[in-house]
Amino acid sequence: MPEPLLRLRGLLLKREGGDRVMAKVLAAVPKSGLEAVLVAVELVLESGNPSAEHVENVLNRLKAAAPPECVETSLEVAEAPIADTGRYDRLRGEMSHA
Repeated sequence: MPEPLLRLRGLLLKREGGDRVMAKVLAAVPKSGLEAVLVAVELVLESGNPSAEHVENVLNRLKAAAPPECVETSLEVAEAPIADTGRYDRLRGEMSHA
């Protein structure tokens, strides 16, 4: 087994239920690939908070697409949006359900 996974296993097996957590991490290998899981495990080990959920979160962030580039436009907002939390209550009062 690769060294980052061995380090993670050593940390997790010190806790109760650590074997199940390690199984969840290993279950991510077929879906995401070994290299991606190893990168995620190393990042999680650096953070000091090893858990299967943290590894999954890092994997999802690594797979996330880059945000789209900003587009230059000449469009302008004619009327600035107003935060009006009371609008919801007014709308509810206007609706009547039979």
